[in-house]
Amino acid sequence: MTEQDQKQLGNILWGIADQLRGAMNADDFRDYMLSFLFLRYLSDNYETAAQKELGPDYPKLENGDRRTPLAVWYTQNPGDTAEFEKQMRRKTHYVIQPAYLWDSIAERARTQNGELLHTLKKGFDYIENESFASTFGGLFSEINLNSEKLGKGYTERNAKLCTIITRIAEGLARFSTDSDTLGDAYEYLIGQFAAGSGKKAGEFYTPQQISSILSAIVTLDSQEPATGKKKHLDSLFDFACGSGSLLLNVRHRLGPHGIGKIYGQEKNITTYNLARMNMLLHGVKDSEFEIVHGDTLTNDWDRLREANPAKKPYFDAVVANPPFSYRWEPTEALGEDMRFKNYGLAPKSAADFAFLLHGFHYLKPEGVMAIILPHGVLFRGGAEERIRTKLLKDGHIDTVVGLPANLFFSTGIPVCILVLKKCKKPDDVLFINASEHFEKGKRQNRLLPEHIDKIIDTYQFRKEDERYARRVSMEEIETNGYNLNISRYISTAVAEEEIDLYAVNGKLVALEATIDSATKKHNAFLKDLGLPPLP
Repeated sequence: MTEQDQKQLGNILWGIADQLRGAMNADDFRDYMLSFLFLRYLSDNYETAAQKELGPDYPKLENGDRRTPLAVWYTQNPGDTAEFEKQMRRKTHYVIQPAYLWDSIAERARTQNGELLHTLKKGFDYIENESFASTFGGLFSEINLNSEKLGKGYTERNAKLCTIITRIAEGLARFSTDSDTLGDAYEYLIGQFAAGSGKKAGEFYTPQQISSILSAIVTLDSQEPATGKKKHLDSLFDFACGSGSLLLNVRHRLGPHGIGKIYGQEKNITTYNLARMNMLLHGVKDSEFEIVHGDTLTNDWDRLREANPAKKPYFDAVVANPPFSYRWEPTEALGEDMRFKNYGLAPKSAADFAFLLHGFHYLKPEGVMAIILPHGVLFRGGAEERIRTKLLKDGHIDTVVGLPANLFFSTGIPVCILVLKKCKKPDDVLFINASEHFEKGKRQNRLLPEHIDKIIDTYQFRKEDERYARRVSMEEIETNGYNLNISRYISTAVAEEEIDLYAVNGKLVALEATIDSATKKHNAFLKDLGLPPLP
């Protein structure tokens, strides 16, 4: 799918959303749109696999028959459906019964079938609890099919859903049904809804340009980045994963078989559901990822609280874009938590270092972590200074990247990327000042491919570049009180041009001679005219 096609499909779907949402706000309607797009993907993928499985037995529909081929096959082969579904679970990892396939739902919508709403409810319940080997309970919990925003009674709500689904079906009809296409459309819509959500968008969306930088960093060899990209990661973790776009960006860079298992955690229930749909919609099998709903700061995930060190999970790569300067409640019990015990607790006013230490705790010794944080973590004092100092003294902070302001939908502040390693080879810290390298936009600034490539190339080969990148010794950082403010180490000021006073004096003397000559010539003209000379 070309970028132009992707944008066209995204614009069509966004136009439908904008036109049909009525009394709903954009965030509510987003959940309907994305859920129907998700159902379309699951259905298309399943029907393609079913056709391959059934081969010549897959029904060919006669003209005028608007049932799905799978519905026809189920009717003709009632005794074989159980064995067929068993095979499909083994090969495709999930089953969708014919009545709940997108084309069946879209046909009910097209004919204004009064049972559409009931069928959708049963279909969503079926997908949550029966389709997959592992249940996806609550996957559609944020979609209220009984909402009065859809209509006052059942009939009105059913009619509104018929209109929405019919328009989406028409919008999708002209485009390819492969996972990349629908995945791209899904990501585009998430971005569009993020743009419309303003500050709230920070809860679920990391701009793709920034995701690209983080994913490139963690997929390079962690000890010797200059040797190039890793072929495989056993595990990848994002503890504030939002809609999962950052995790998927890493997967895209390594390919569909490049990561053993993807792990994510998300506190917001709506965004948690978005992330699970997003994984499946991008072809990640249910056995290849685990997204958990819970609070990262209180470590609300049983797997991570495993007491047996031999069973406790650690990850090859950790990426994160946690909420900036989030207020939290540090307690005495958290002070004894193994994640924070050796460093101390982040202040109540800003959980930035609490998030960082959480992810760092679960990083493998040979792993790499890249996290987006506000610039304050580089220089703020108090508890944050103590945490930062220990991380530096222990040799864990590898690289600091300063990014331009106004890259996010949710905030205009400039942010930085910190790259951390438990076992890093260089005994210095690489500072990259990319804050002045961007394209200015009306609402958000943008990083162009050349800006992204320059950051990645500088990190990979640990290059130094005047006014852009510098390797700074620990001795110099110590003399600066372990303050990591980038401007202390990389000057962006343009040096004033040196002035040669003798050359300037020579020019002045020559200029005075020219003026004197011109004045004499002018006075000669005035004399010929009988006028007094100039003084």
